[in-house]
Amino acid sequence: MAGLEAPFPARPLYALAFASSTGGPAALVQILTNLAALGVGPEQLPPVFITQHMPEHFTELLATQITQASGFDAREATAGHMVSTGRIYIAPGGYHMTVTGGRKGPVIALLQSPPVHFCRPAADPMLETLAVAYGKNLLAVILTGMGTDGRTGCKKIMETGGSVIAQDAASSVVWGMPGSVVDAGCAHAVVALCDIAAVINTRLSAQDPAVTT
Repeated sequence: MAGLEAPFPARPLYALAFASSTGGPAALVQILTNLAALGVGPEQLPPVFITQHMPEHFTELLATQITQASGFDAREATAGHMVSTGRIYIAPGGYHMTVTGGRKGPVIALLQSPPVHFCRPAADPMLETLAVAYGKNLLAVILTGMGTDGRTGCKKIMETGGSVIAQDAASSVVWGMPGSVVDAGCAHAVVALCDIAAVINTRLSAQDPAVTT
């Protein structure tokens, strides 16, 4: 099921992030639908952040597709929105999605700063800010896609004590993004697409409300 690259930390999960490109929409729908089928409901789902390399308008369609398939509340992120559990936030086409620490908790910010890895949205800005906001209680999943977007963010996640899963080569359309994370030594586990939801569910099932960041 999974090839372990580094010890997988058993810590409460307060945020979940996905980064994907080529082949990503189908992978995201499958994972989130599988999570729902495993009995994960909105009340068990931490805030989910998705950066999928997509142009404007297509990310809105992706949100609709995820909602219809999984039953979770997926939407394009909006600037200034306070992060809530049970919600899936998708970086809108043309904007980097980041998270900043607000007075009452994490808040979404959208940036039209220059493209990263020739992409906007790009995963690295999202992952780097999530690493700061959630530290050891963040799990990032790097899915199929071309290039190396996500590698720098995963290095930051490792530095702050978070966890990283990379999709395996056999189930990826392109093993660029997850492969670059594995090559950099930044993946705690390499997992087939069909098994990723089960790994996430294991982390959710181990939640300890008495443990905080």
